[in-house]
Amino acid sequence: VQLVESGGGLVQPGGSLRLSCSASGFTFSTYTMSWARQAPGKGLEWVSDIYSDGRKYYADSVKGRFTISRDIPKNTVYLQMNNLKPEDTAVYYCVPGRSWALRGQGTQVTVSS
Repeated sequence: VQLVESGGGLVQPGGSLRLSCSASGFTFSTYTMSWARQAPGKGLEWVSDIYSDGRKYYADSVKGRFTISRDIPKNTVYLQMNNLKPEDTAVYYCVPGRSWALRGQGTQVTVSS
């Protein structure tokens, strides 16, 4: 399994970013894909899931601001993040089916003025 996240960066509060996660080594279309994040000094926090049938779920902390999607032909899952807040600052990871042990290097998101 290989997972490569990208799209992070420094953004001001209220700004937007779109994260991408390119996946390989498993049958992408049949798996739930998950995003999680880890803020400095804190544990891993689940953010969102997208099921193979298209159902989407979000943590309360991001509901209404983040949108998960997937492009099956490209084996890629996305996380559109709007109205970002300083508390969204974290390293963001994607994994298949909440298998957090498979996570890669992640992508850093910093929300600061």
